[in-house]
Amino acid sequence: MSLSTRSYKTSSVYGGAGGRGTRISSAQMNYSSGGFNLADGLDLHVGANEKATMQNLNDRLASYLEKVKTLEKENERLEKLIRDWYQSRTVITHDYSHYFATIEDLKDKIRIASRVNAKIVLDIDNAKLAADDFKMKYENELAMRMAVEADIAGLKRVIDEMNLARMDLESQYEGLKDELIMLKRNHERANVGSDVHVTVDATPSADLNGAMAEIREHYEGVIAKNRKELESWYQGKSTLQRLQIELQSHLSMKATLENNLAETQNRYALQLTSLQNTVTALEAQLAQIHSTIAHNQQEYEMLLDLKTRLEMEIAEYRRLLDGEDESSKQVVTKVITVVETVVDGKVVESSKTVDVDVDQIE
Repeated sequence: MSLSTRSYKTSSVYGGAGGRGTRISSAQMNYSSGGFNLADGLDLHVGANEKATMQNLNDRLASYLEKVKTLEKENERLEKLIRDWYQSRTVITHDYSHYFATIEDLKDKIRIASRVNAKIVLDIDNAKLAADDFKMKYENELAMRMAVEADIAGLKRVIDEMNLARMDLESQYEGLKDELIMLKRNHERANVGSDVHVTVDATPSADLNGAMAEIREHYEGVIAKNRKELESWYQGKSTLQRLQIELQSHLSMKATLENNLAETQNRYALQLTSLQNTVTALEAQLAQIHSTIAHNQQEYEMLLDLKTRLEMEIAEYRRLLDGEDESSKQVVTKVITVVETVVDGKVVESSKTVDVDVDQIE
């Protein structure tokens, strides 16, 4: 049986991470018979069994060559699929710079919100201290008012006692005055009846004038004392009115400050709620960004795994095309290269490359 020369070309594809740096290597494999017949080299006569054996060998060789041709076509189909897959896939680059910018913006907003919150808490504490101060002043003024009211009540009792004493003295004065009038009348009658009686009545008249002077002096002292007490009472009343006016003013100021404090607390509570909602929304966005990054990383790992499996299949086809024995062993070396771009101490871009080398061990 004669054989014609045939050439079989096998190719393998190596692709970098994400389809970058793709290269295709090829190997040339020739099978030629040189126009010979397996039976021509025999010097001895070949029997029927040997011819059948040679025919079987020729058939096996033809079957092997046909299998090689089939594998070559399958390899070409797989190469086309790989090229189409690399062309259809976009370059996967992990550029996290915009994520870091968003994260920094969120951190700035959180810091600003924290400072505003601290300022609000400080203002609330200052308002509480001012309210406590006014409360203390109010309690002091209230104690002073109660003391003044107690003094006024005591002065009123003194005035009542003085009024009673004055009325008693006035009644005594009226009685003495009536008695004086009666004495004068009796004295006049005595003077009309006898001169002796005039001489005798001179001494009681002097005593009566002295008594009247004493009574007048006593009542003048009482009147002066009452006048002083009335002046003191009037001054106390004026002081009480002034303190009452000041108390009302402080009460009004206290009510105004309490209203302002309540309004400030409500306003700051609303602002704090709004800031808390903003922080919650920003944290949710940050969690979503982390989830997206994790999902992209998972997809990237899946693509790397798929690329590794394809390279292993290509290596297997290469082994079959090179005519290696099935009993040969393979040593698969997997090299993972991680490239990270660091800017200002932060990773802004990351890429991973997986190289698989298949070595045959006889």
